[in-house]
Amino acid sequence: MTNYQSLGIRPVINAYATVTKFGGSLMPPEVLSAMSQAAGSFVDLAQLQRRVGERIAELTRNEAAYVTSGAAAGVMLSAAASVLVKHPEAAKNFPHIAAFKHEAIVHRSHRNTYDFAVQQAGLKFIEIEPSVSALRAAINERTACIFWFQGAMNSPNDIPLAEMIAIAAERDIPVIVDAAAQLPPVENLWRFTEMGAAIALFSGGKDLRGPQPTGLMLGRKDLIDSIRPISNPNHGLGRPLKVGKEEMLGLLAAVERYLRLDHAARAQYCEEAVALFCAALNPLPGVCAERVFPNEAGQPLPWCLVTIDPAALDRSADDIVTAFLAHEPAIAVSPLDETQFHLNPMTLNPGEEVVVRDACLNLLAKA
Repeated sequence: MTNYQSLGIRPVINAYATVTKFGGSLMPPEVLSAMSQAAGSFVDLAQLQRRVGERIAELTRNEAAYVTSGAAAGVMLSAAASVLVKHPEAAKNFPHIAAFKHEAIVHRSHRNTYDFAVQQAGLKFIEIEPSVSALRAAINERTACIFWFQGAMNSPNDIPLAEMIAIAAERDIPVIVDAAAQLPPVENLWRFTEMGAAIALFSGGKDLRGPQPTGLMLGRKDLIDSIRPISNPNHGLGRPLKVGKEEMLGLLAAVERYLRLDHAARAQYCEEAVALFCAALNPLPGVCAERVFPNEAGQPLPWCLVTIDPAALDRSADDIVTAFLAHEPAIAVSPLDETQFHLNPMTLNPGEEVVVRDACLNLLAKA
């Protein structure tokens, strides 16, 4: 039988986050059922992409939607769309698009490891300091779009997104919001586009719990339609970013499920798990556990910050993080520095919070 054990791979309890390196999230039965049914038939893929997009757009209060092969693929396709919507003839030129609108404005502080996808489409970043005057000075006849990366890199010094959108609208420049990990809250599925963002991007395999290699592009129909001719199953820049029929139906099922979820009950579970961790760990010598809110991606859920005294425990937090992965069962926790790590309940199944607590008591007591 082919499974993880047959390959010598140990399953991991995820107390880290919805990170790709541990598989993002676990697909629920509704998603697996939809994917299984999709796998049983051939279908016109382009038609399926349109119908799934129409249904997701309706559910999320958006004009249009498109299933991408992950949020980073959505970043690249959105960048391409910002060029194509004004220059359809650029389709045959990617990534060599200097003759067309090809500049993407971004806060300097928003540059991150995922923005390479913008440059893969051939766009050039124009970095600005967080001031309206800098934004207005950066806009010119070569500006294709403005990118806003929502998450940990945001700061109170940023030009407010609503103001940035308003300034961009004066010159008919689309603002694209990468909100890959910005679920919850569920309202984000329509909040950014209702503010006037042209496109909002989300990961399908994080809190939505859809197929890991999927993402959502939500927003303006003209922009989304512009990338269809160059995307799977057609040929062009987006052809390598293939999304299968199984992933399309799986992500639709995930969105439908997410909108039905009792998000308040889920938040309460996270609060109770963090309280459990704090109550168990704080009595231990050399250990301090505290509730931190919001979590690492700015999501409105709590997580537990554990601070240790390496001298008292005769080991660093890095040593303990490694020990968690060697534990039985293996547990992934989120490292911070030599004295701190996080326990994140948002990716735990009910009951696993007790397993994580017991592992903490075992490993920290031994330390």
